[in-house]
Amino acid sequence: MTITITAFERSPDRGRGLARDMRVRWALEEVGQPYEVRLLSFKAMKEPAHLAIQPFGQIPTYEEGDLALFESGAIVLHIAERYAGLLPDDANARSRAITWMFAALSTMEPPIIDRAIALYAEGDQPWHQQRLSMVDERIRKRLSELSTRLGDAAWLDGEFSAGDLQMVSVLLRLKGSGILDEYPNLSAYVARGEARPAYKRAFDAQLAVFTGASAG
Repeated sequence: MTITITAFERSPDRGRGLARDMRVRWALEEVGQPYEVRLLSFKAMKEPAHLAIQPFGQIPTYEEGDLALFESGAIVLHIAERYAGLLPDDANARSRAITWMFAALSTMEPPIIDRAIALYAEGDQPWHQQRLSMVDERIRKRLSELSTRLGDAAWLDGEFSAGDLQMVSVLLRLKGSGILDEYPNLSAYVARGEARPAYKRAFDAQLAVFTGASAG
């Protein structure tokens, strides 16, 4: 059965790999599953056909036969459970990898998203700098904890897993902020993720959508 995912017709991240369809693309590339992409305009994302699959009018979605999923975390977990390559065979190691997936989305990502909101949506507020400083300190606390746990290991728990895929995807949002550079082992960790052939294929595919749309 053909796998079809949805993505932005014109990505707000300018094809830098930050839109959440990137995580799904990366997961599918890691497990060697071909997929098709249905590009959506912001208008189409709010129309009934898409809302029937994604009730909040967002991307990505995942369709395979009579299965339709939304939320990138749930989609990546489905892919990891259905196809070999992103979760260990050992039951305990498998559960730990899934735990790291949730940690990336529930513990690490919220303050990082808060930072993006503070930068791009609240920059004209008189309390902007104070709030940004507070958010940055929350991020540093989490990064420090993660850095300590990772240590000099290549990946979070043995071999690369869906937990690393999600964590690297989240940390990529800090590139260019200078904050990630304060933790050399985490910077190296993210670089290892970006160096994976599957990541590169997914990134190039997402970037091609933006560059093609910009040229059109």
